[in-house]
Amino acid sequence: MKNGETFKKLRVIVLCHEDLVPPDTVDGLSAKEIAPFKTEWDVISTLKKIGHEVSPVGVYNNLGVIDNALLEHKPHIAFNLLEEFHGYPLYDQHVVSYLELMKQPYTGCNPRGLTISHDKALAKMVLAYHHIHVPAFAVFHMNRVVKRSKRLKFPLLVKSISEEGSVGIARASIVSDDEKLAERVEFIHRQTKTHAIAEQYIAGREIYVSVIGNQRLQTYTPWELVIEKLPEGAPNIATSKLKWDPAYQEKVGVVTKAADLDKKMREKIARLSKKIYRTLFLSGYARLDYRVTDEGQIYLLEANPNPQIANKEDFADSAKHCGVDYEALLQKIMALGLRYRAAHELTQ
Repeated sequence: MKNGETFKKLRVIVLCHEDLVPPDTVDGLSAKEIAPFKTEWDVISTLKKIGHEVSPVGVYNNLGVIDNALLEHKPHIAFNLLEEFHGYPLYDQHVVSYLELMKQPYTGCNPRGLTISHDKALAKMVLAYHHIHVPAFAVFHMNRVVKRSKRLKFPLLVKSISEEGSVGIARASIVSDDEKLAERVEFIHRQTKTHAIAEQYIAGREIYVSVIGNQRLQTYTPWELVIEKLPEGAPNIATSKLKWDPAYQEKVGVVTKAADLDKKMREKIARLSKKIYRTLFLSGYARLDYRVTDEGQIYLLEANPNPQIANKEDFADSAKHCGVDYEALLQKIMALGLRYRAAHELTQ
């Protein structure tokens, strides 16, 4: 934060998975050991550093833990880092609904935005209705025969309809015939226990846009995933291995950096990002993942509310490129949470 900047000291509870509550210190731990809880550590340690009263709260499948924390700490705000509840990714929206029922301010996205965006098919249907370009797609439900509509053209990218973080995505996720499609759909069903979605594979640049705000929105510098030593014939997709294996990242030359876009494209993608954010009823902060073709066509691949917020990761780096350091970013996220008004409050 800028020197001399003042702020109100807040009581903050940080909601995180019970297995990811960080230790009091990371002294002596390697980067690999810290990696699983790096986001939680970065948020908690930074909020403490700038003077807030911070209490981590580990959550798995018991809302009573949150209720006890509200009674004990009487927090001004809950900093929500949960990505699931009871092991299921879609249930985090119900935790946020509970916070609203308790009239507890919280950071990040509201329940409606989480519900729509977490369902990749639903989000694409909503966006397509509003004439926003998304890849053609089909949903393949569990325990049903895989039958492709002839309108859905190969190559296709097959993934879970609800899992985040590139779970289940590998080079084999891109399929070019019905046999491989059926095999990959079955793999997703078996591995993730979720329905599968197959979408048109869009060749092009992978661009991420960070958006922050409730009513008044701001976009940070567009960020690009570049694979500098991509094997011959391999698609430039963010596989699970590429996203989470540091040794493999180094091997293939993974770099994320400010995207080299001309002024017209930067302005176009910023306008589009704000439109998508509002269309999906998002709030707090989100990362929008795009493919930009050689012809300049922009396709929204996924909208990610409450994305990775660790220091020196894409969202924070994008903000820093715009002059917003990590401390100021967390302050802004909390300020937006304190100002957010749920739908029922707006009608009172």
